[in-house]
Amino acid sequence: MTSTRNGVGSELARWRRSRRISQLELASLAGTTQRHLSFIESGRSQPGRAIVIRLAESLGLSLRERNDLLATAGFAPVFTESGLDEAALRPVRTALEQILHGHLPYPALVIAPYGRLVAVNDAVEVFTEGASPELLAPPVNLLRLILHPDGMAPRVRNLGEWGRHIIENLRARARRSPDPRLDALVDELARYVPQVPVGPDHLGFAVPLRLASADGELRLITTLTSFATATDVTLAELHLEAFLPADQPTAELLRTRAERRASSSLTRHHDPDARR
Repeated sequence: MTSTRNGVGSELARWRRSRRISQLELASLAGTTQRHLSFIESGRSQPGRAIVIRLAESLGLSLRERNDLLATAGFAPVFTESGLDEAALRPVRTALEQILHGHLPYPALVIAPYGRLVAVNDAVEVFTEGASPELLAPPVNLLRLILHPDGMAPRVRNLGEWGRHIIENLRARARRSPDPRLDALVDELARYVPQVPVGPDHLGFAVPLRLASADGELRLITTLTSFATATDVTLAELHLEAFLPADQPTAELLRTRAERRASSSLTRHHDPDARR
């Protein structure tokens, strides 16, 4: 058991350092003593399942990371990982689809780790307008679609500022939870975003997305929702991203596009030749 002990101890120390938390702070958060934590990190003490769970929670690890830490300590995973199409998550999938539909005529989508699109509503077609078919082939990566020069990027009027905000958020996530796959994705995406100087009017937070479309320019703000109380790894890793109009012209433009989609769908439904 020595190798397991040392493995979990070194992992705890690595996570603690990445979170910039002292042994005393972490011990206090987890309801243990600094001496006990020091013994665990050095491999002199074998942690029980309960203390591993408390330490992982105190470190703010994701459910997947908590399962990994438990496995390193020699314990079975606590949190299940279900497929989105499995019966366990079917009610959640149905609820998400209802939320996406209810957000119309504004775009909304569900994203899995690394930008993989899971579900979208019809209004998301404004993002795919003119995009290369290769970028739209399943599984679609939203991050690549919106920043790639063959995707949405040529229509983003403030690509440098908006793209940099996305890249910096991803880099902050990678610093918090080191992940070589995420690092590689960030490096790729950063090559698509032009460098822009930080001027005196820089606000330091996200600005509305300014997106050109066939009907005119859209100005969109975003809200990001995560499932903080989820106990399933798959669900905990999903995010619901909803876009809202930043001004009245954008709201009217999105309503017009929705009405046109509905009219086109109705025409196809009643015209046999249109369905061929």
